[in-house]
Amino acid sequence: MVYPANTSKDRRNGIMLEIRPNCECCDKDLPADSTEAMVCTYECTFCVICVEDILSNVCPNCGGGFMLRPVRPKTARREGLSILHQPPSTNRIHTPYSIEELKAFGETHKLIKPENR
Repeated sequence: MVYPANTSKDRRNGIMLEIRPNCECCDKDLPADSTEAMVCTYECTFCVICVEDILSNVCPNCGGGFMLRPVRPKTARREGLSILHQPPSTNRIHTPYSIEELKAFGETHKLIKPENR
């Protein structure tokens, strides 16, 4: 198997999600085991309510769509792979845009499928 230059064959040392701790819009806590966290391809992190009600499934930073963020395992089912070994980020991120700007951006692009944006 060929691996890109910026990744590692060893998953424990490879690039992984930061697991950001909050919604960038409403600042809701989104702990590592949250099933309400959504991310875009750049890991912009928002809660499902903001994605649906404000952003119209359009990332205000890149214009892409969102998917549910995976949950990092609490227990290492494989050696060295768990939240204890790769803790989530504690760096809270906040959008620089107002709610009105977020809604307007989403409305402008929501009819274009994410794969076509």
